[in-house]
Amino acid sequence: MRGKRLLSVFACSLGILLCAGNGSADAAASSVMDDRAVQSQSHTVVNTDRHKTLKARDGIEKKDTVDEAAAGTVEERELSFQERIQRLLHPEKYQPPKPVVTMSSDDNMIMGGAVATQEQCVRYLLRNNPCPKLNVSPQELVSYYYEEGSRVGIRPDIAFAQALKETGYFRYGGTVVPAQNNYCGLGTTSATVQGAYFATPRLGVKAHIQHLLAYASTEKPDDNIVDPRYDLVRNSYGEKILTQWQDLNGRWAVPGVGYGQSILNDYYKGILAS
Repeated sequence: MRGKRLLSVFACSLGILLCAGNGSADAAASSVMDDRAVQSQSHTVVNTDRHKTLKARDGIEKKDTVDEAAAGTVEERELSFQERIQRLLHPEKYQPPKPVVTMSSDDNMIMGGAVATQEQCVRYLLRNNPCPKLNVSPQELVSYYYEEGSRVGIRPDIAFAQALKETGYFRYGGTVVPAQNNYCGLGTTSATVQGAYFATPRLGVKAHIQHLLAYASTEKPDDNIVDPRYDLVRNSYGEKILTQWQDLNGRWAVPGVGYGQSILNDYYKGILAS
């Protein structure tokens, strides 16, 4: 009896151990499966992130390519057919079209730097009068305006436009004659008074610039004064100055209604467009 009881206890203990072993194996297997699942999920996340990164980078590269192509297309649209042909045939000589220069709010100032070029001034003059009555070439006369105007700070391009207005594009035909080298009607106070004479075209230009300076600044020019009416203007105005071309209305010319506006609109704008 006792032997049977011991055998039964041993069998029971063995069963318990087997059950425990199976449970541990199941738990271990479950743990391994869980680890594999985590690794798989992590790998999936990594792959997903990498896919998103690659996709985003691919999108950026595609966008850059599209932008470059679009930019090239816009550039081509801005050029005419003839310009594109010239660029292909003569790439070393190709120059893009110059931007259109428009008048700004500062272009009505008497003093300042030039906006128009000397070439524009010459082209505009010859377009309106191919044979100007001058004692020097048009190119030389324009260069005098730029040299003398820049010396004292007077706008040379608009001063030249004023000369075009005063002389009728150097056709004259009024009281002043070409031999006077008087480009702005200096001293011409009536239909019978011819006004000032100047020995050379440069002196005539210098006198014109100095007369503008007399109105626009209290500072005297550094070189000799050749404008015969410079002191008359300065003594009359004292510390007062005129700053805009419209201020010359009724002063440079009498009655002079719209005189300054005409210089800007009827002549200077034409120079800028040349």
